[in-house]
Amino acid sequence: MRHLGHFLTVTGLVLGSILPARTASAQARQGTPSPTAPAAPTATSSTSITPPRSNNTGQPLQRSWYLSGRVLMDDGSAPPDSVTIRRNCGGASDKPVAYTDSKGRFSVQFGQPQALIPDASVGSEPGVGRVDGSIRSDSQFDSFGNGRLDGCELLAALPGYRSDVVELGARSYMDNPDVGSIVLHRLAKVAGNSISATSYEAPPEARKAYDKGLDAERKQKWPEAQAQFQKATGAYSKYAAAWFELGTVYQHQDNKEQSRDAFRKSLEADRRFLKPYLPLASMAFEERDWAQTADLTQTLAQLDEVDYPQAFLLNAIANSKLGKPDAAEKSAREALRLDPKHQLPRVEYVLGMILAGRQDYDGALQMLRGYIQRAPNAPDIAEIKKQIGQIETLAAARAAETPGAAPPPPDRPTP
Repeated sequence: MRHLGHFLTVTGLVLGSILPARTASAQARQGTPSPTAPAAPTATSSTSITPPRSNNTGQPLQRSWYLSGRVLMDDGSAPPDSVTIRRNCGGASDKPVAYTDSKGRFSVQFGQPQALIPDASVGSEPGVGRVDGSIRSDSQFDSFGNGRLDGCELLAALPGYRSDVVELGARSYMDNPDVGSIVLHRLAKVAGNSISATSYEAPPEARKAYDKGLDAERKQKWPEAQAQFQKATGAYSKYAAAWFELGTVYQHQDNKEQSRDAFRKSLEADRRFLKPYLPLASMAFEERDWAQTADLTQTLAQLDEVDYPQAFLLNAIANSKLGKPDAAEKSAREALRLDPKHQLPRVEYVLGMILAGRQDYDGALQMLRGYIQRAPNAPDIAEIKKQIGQIETLAAARAAETPGAAPPPPDRPTP
């Protein structure tokens, strides 16, 4: 029986579908500065709500309003670094809607689109970004008609921590905007840290520069942000979070080598700090440095085995390229397990190709058919359907060589 030839290794990956947003989209955002969003109210401020007006068609115009609150660690302190606020509506969608400021405060604006910057940890999603701690929500979250948020909840997202949840179903735009505090609880099984221990030791001068750098970064003022983060790391050379943000700013300015150097210095300052691993692994992946990709993603997976399905996906591809099918399949299956909502549908394609290379044709077809159902508009969908047809032919040929074996069922037509 012939093997799959060029199917033995994973090919045709769309990098933008698996790399962090800052790595995949930094170049696309160059030269397109956005206007600064209006400052959002804090958790303790009152909010003036303008009643919805009608347009010429008699339909109400969108109203603009806020929800606000605070994020606290389980010891009652504010997180020293920014934390993502996510919303979940009906269990079907989980998207970032805000980021905390230096005191753990956040606000979410509804009804008015803003030009904002995506965060690396949340992927490339339309209508997502941050300015002054606020984020534009998408049309699904804005279109609540009667001004209520039925079936929706807010939570804080920080790798290595479990978040309390704030139910929003009983709230309307006329209510007090303060949702209270969201507490983060440390997970015992995670050895790494999303908040570097070095952040707690930063002297006031470094901390002040770091906060100014974050503010400039959120406003896309890259040279100003770069200068502030350089000032922070100059005042405190072990400031892992500041080195990470400096690397991010360099990415936005298309300065790859200085970005890589800053991320590496972030890791040198704190080997348990989780954030630099994935950008460094993504750079290695883009350069087809499979050994480095496998090493970085394996370390990240060991530090946090629950929050980074992207790391397992990159590890699966790297090990496949390195001729380690057992390790590749193990990582791909772990990525699939950690992604129950299939936010990384490419995992099924990767696992399908790994299984095809191991002549597990039935398993490969199951994964590949699942992938084209979840991603029918993938740019390489025609090639993938061709691969499915070739695998079906190989599966049928092997079944014909095996007495008593039934051929696999034909693939159902794809719309």
